Amino acid sequence: MKNEEEERVVMEEDDHQKASDLVHELVLRLLSQNPQTPNPDPTSPTFLKTLRFAHRILRSRLTPSVSPDASAIAESLKRRLATQGKSSGALAFADLYAKFASKTGPGSVNNKWSLLYLLRIVSEDNKLDSSLLLPNLNAAVSSSLGNKKTNGVLLVTRDPENLRDVAFREYANLIKEENEVTEEVLVRDVLYACQGIDGKYVKFNSEIDGYAVVDYINTPRATRTMVRTLSELGWLFKKVKSFISESMDEDVGTVGQAFCAALQDELSDYYKLLAVLEAQGMNPIPLVSESAGGSSSYLSLRRLSVWFAEPKVKMRLMAVLVDKCRVLRGGAMAGAIHLHAQHGDPLVHDFMMSLLRCVCSPLFEMVRSWVLEGELEDSFGEFFVVSHPVKVDLLWREGYNLHHGMLPSFISPSLAQRILRTGKSINFLRVCCDDHGWADAASEAAAASGTTTRRGGIGYGETDALEHLVAEAAKRIDKRLLDVLYERYKFKEHCLAIKRYLLLGQGDFVQYLMDIVGPKLSEPANNISSFELAGFLEAAVRASNAQYDDRDVLDRLKVKMMPHGSGDRGWDVFSLEYEARAPLDTVFTESVLSKYLRVFNFLWRLKRVEHALIGIWKTMKPNCITSNSFAKLQSSVKLQLLSALRRCQVLWNEMNHFVTNFQYYIMFEVLEVSWCNFAKEMEAAKDLDDLLAAHEKYLNSIVGKSLLGEESQTIRKSLFVLFELILRFRSHADRLYEGIYELQIRTKEPGRERNKTQDSSSSWISEGRKAITQRAGEFLQSMSQDMDSIAKEYTTSLDAFLSLLPLQQSVDLKFLFFRLDFTEFYSRLHSKGRES
Repeated sequence: MKNEEEERVVMEEDDHQKASDLVHELVLRLLSQNPQTPNPDPTSPTFLKTLRFAHRILRSRLTPSVSPDASAIAESLKRRLATQGKSSGALAFADLYAKFASKTGPGSVNNKWSLLYLLRIVSEDNKLDSSLLLPNLNAAVSSSLGNKKTNGVLLVTRDPENLRDVAFREYANLIKEENEVTEEVLVRDVLYACQGIDGKYVKFNSEIDGYAVVDYINTPRATRTMVRTLSELGWLFKKVKSFISESMDEDVGTVGQAFCAALQDELSDYYKLLAVLEAQGMNPIPLVSESAGGSSSYLSLRRLSVWFAEPKVKMRLMAVLVDKCRVLRGGAMAGAIHLHAQHGDPLVHDFMMSLLRCVCSPLFEMVRSWVLEGELEDSFGEFFVVSHPVKVDLLWREGYNLHHGMLPSFISPSLAQRILRTGKSINFLRVCCDDHGWADAASEAAAASGTTTRRGGIGYGETDALEHLVAEAAKRIDKRLLDVLYERYKFKEHCLAIKRYLLLGQGDFVQYLMDIVGPKLSEPANNISSFELAGFLEAAVRASNAQYDDRDVLDRLKVKMMPHGSGDRGWDVFSLEYEARAPLDTVFTESVLSKYLRVFNFLWRLKRVEHALIGIWKTMKPNCITSNSFAKLQSSVKLQLLSALRRCQVLWNEMNHFVTNFQYYIMFEVLEVSWCNFAKEMEAAKDLDDLLAAHEKYLNSIVGKSLLGEESQTIRKSLFVLFELILRFRSHADRLYEGIYELQIRTKEPGRERNKTQDSSSSWISEGRKAITQRAGEFLQSMSQDMDSIAKEYTTSLDAFLSLLPLQQSVDLKFLFFRLDFTEFYSRLHSKGRES
């Protein structure tokens, strides 16, 4: 037995020696292929160093990262040779591999994949020529394996001489030769750099704008790269720390302060991590051979890279946010940070959510205070709602608006508008309406939305809860506002009063006012007193059903004399106005009342024309009846008189037809229809904005359909020409019937004394019957000519007006054309005029 054991030991020693010889020959052949060392010296330090490296590779237990497939490895090598343009080498390799793979039995290699993998690794070395390396390696392996009857298996036995430890020690010595500084010192300096402090060998380099190992010590390039990569955390830390320090000296606002506080909390956690790492850095780094069984609580550069993976992600995010938010504040800062939260990495997402909860807390507190209390606590101009110092009547329209630059992206524009309107409603109730019932409505809204009126009820990430709170608050507070306007301030009653008095809807009041104020308005405007007109207004109120209206409504109705010149008459300057008091002056602003004034002047002008036609009819009727009494006149004069009367009657009928239909259109199809639509929209209004929009639509509809808009200037001028012709016709008709009346008197009293004082207009009657007949003929001829002139001008102007009606945008105006020309009389007349 002893002899057998000795023989076995001798055989193992022979195997080791032969394996060492094979590796020696392999390395020698590899180096001989290098053009720089064609004849390597086996005793040179370079050769010995390469040989030791080969032994370490062969004795290592590293597992390749590829699957053990010999055919796949062979194909990979063949493709590499082919892609390098070495087709002959690829064919030679394919032939050798075919012979190598087909050989089995004694003398063949069983672990063919391992040998091919070795060939592949060696061929990837860019310092060797793979086309020469592969055949030589194959030949070397074939020749070496052919002399050994081991069935092609390379045996790795135990290491009785501790060669592995020797190799590790040699590796450690090699590392010490390449590094002047130990890894423990570099780890310590990296930890200093990560706190923004220069170490002994790792310092801040302004040229590269980062921390790096100083140039005067010898350190491998890989170590320098790793140190610089790890020290990037210190560069990021300095940027974040400097931002926090600078913000302490500036007015960054509450959102900026919250952002700095959140960054400081993250830096506190970062300090804790560095403290733990510094404690581990005190432990020495064991050798490679000792690492398996030694303590694991040491810190190396590679371990440090693992520890820094998560802090570096957070610190890089904070540095990016610092750069982005340096010139931002308030809602703009929160919106910029929110954009970086849209990330798929759970680590980044959770970190940003935690940061945003802290950053947005002041902003959400402003929203809560504004929506539930109407308070705008924004000393630094951070909120997206901005207030302006304005008069009480402009509080709703101009007192508050949105600052879109401060609107964060996680709050939609529609939600921001509701937030703005809710706070405005509270302030409107408190300031303009002197109402405090909104507080109960706000408490009910907070309870309905599941939150409270105290601070901190809603934070970032609770957008649905915020929308619910705003919706509930808006619904209740807007309802409260409309109830106060309708019930306490009687908004609907005042709108109706404006319609009845300024838009002349109270017929008996308008008619009586026109009758009593008409003679006075015919005088020059400079001779008219506004106090006298106010007395006429009061008399018209007492004489009509307007006396039964609310006293508050009647007190608001006043006479207004517009600015006038020396040649203006009272008709040109007289108007009515309705006094709007808070809070109704929010709806009835100066611009709105000016529109009402324009409409009133237009309607008053139309009523004046109608009143003039009524006055002509009152004058015409008795004269037409008594016209047969001129029996003593010559037949020619009688025919002239009848012709003039008939001409006047026909012209009056034409004018009355136009005015009646046009007034019907204005009073019913414009005013009444617009009022009905406004009443419906007033009932459907949910907030003050809806009410303002409905009233503006109502007023614009009246202005547009009444030909008072900018686009209706041409047709409005044509209409006013018609009005002027009707008023001229009134004056001519009055002259005609005054003359006829005097003539009638003179013909009945021929014996009256002629020496009585008479008007210049009737002096011709005192010259005798013959003179009366002559003068009557001349007067009637003159009046007939004037009537013909007015009729001609009226027909031309009416034709121009009717031709413009179909061109208007409003459909109602096109129906007005149909009402005025339902017999097509004017259309045929217009066609004949064009043909002639």
